[in-house]
Amino acid sequence: MKLSIWTSYYAELSAEEAVKTLVENGITATELSDEHGYELLQRDSDVAATGRKFAAFAREAGMEIPQGHLWLRVKICTDPDALDILCKWVDLYEAIGIQNMVLHCDSMADSGLSHQEVVARNIQVLRKLAEHVKDKEITICLENLGAIVGNVDEILEILEGVGSPRFGICLDTGHLNLHDKDQRAFILKAGEKLRALHIADNDGSGDQHMMPFNRGNIDFFTVVKTLREIGYRGIFNMEIPGERNVPMEMKAAKIAYVKNGYDFLMKQ
Repeated sequence: MKLSIWTSYYAELSAEEAVKTLVENGITATELSDEHGYELLQRDSDVAATGRKFAAFAREAGMEIPQGHLWLRVKICTDPDALDILCKWVDLYEAIGIQNMVLHCDSMADSGLSHQEVVARNIQVLRKLAEHVKDKEITICLENLGAIVGNVDEILEILEGVGSPRFGICLDTGHLNLHDKDQRAFILKAGEKLRALHIADNDGSGDQHMMPFNRGNIDFFTVVKTLREIGYRGIFNMEIPGERNVPMEMKAAKIAYVKNGYDFLMKQ
C-alpha cells in the first residue's frame, strides 16, 4: 500500500502546484480532490484533452494519481442535471488515468421517503451511470457516509441492485468511527470490492479528519492488518482537511510526521 495524501491538502494551490508541492515533500501518489477536479473541468469544454494534459504534467512531476473524488456535493437523485455533469467528471478522470473514482450516494434529506425508497432511487440513477462506464477500465467507489450508507451492508445492497462490475467501495475510516465503528468487519465484508481508502482519524465526537497518531481513537494497526488480509492493492490515502489550516511550512512538517507514522504502521 503506497502512501497518498489527497490534493486538497493544498486546496489553496492550483491542481498542478498541489501535485508539485506534494512531490517536493516526498508524496508520489495522490487522490485528485473535488476542488481540483472542478478546477480542471472549467478550463476547456474538451475534458479529455484537459485530462491528458494534466496527466502528462503529473507524470513529468513524478506523481501517480490512481484515485479521484468525483463531485463531492452531487445530488444524484434530486438534481436533474447531476448525471450528465457527473459523466463529464468521469470522462475527465478517465483521461487523467484515474482508476478508482469515489462517489457519494444521495441521502435525499427532507424528501420524506423511507430508507428503502431512497436506496431504490439511488440504485435507479447508478444503473444509468453504469451504462456510461460499462466499457471503461475504472471503478466507481461508493463511500460510506452515515446517512444512507453508514455501513458496508448498505453499500453492498446498493452494489447488488446496480449489478455492475464497474462499482466498488471506498472506506472512510473517520466516517465509520462515527457510526458502525467496526473497521475490521467492514474491510472483511467489503473484500475485493474495496478499491479506495479515505484514511482519517477522529475521537468519535465529530468528523475531525485528523491524521493518524493525533488525538483520535481509531485502531489503525487493525485497519492495516485487515487490509493485508484481504489483499487490498490500492493506495493508503490520507483525507485530512483537519490538518491543513496552518502555514505552508507547517504543512510540510505535518507531511513528514504522516510519513513517519505510515512507516511505523507498515512495519507492524
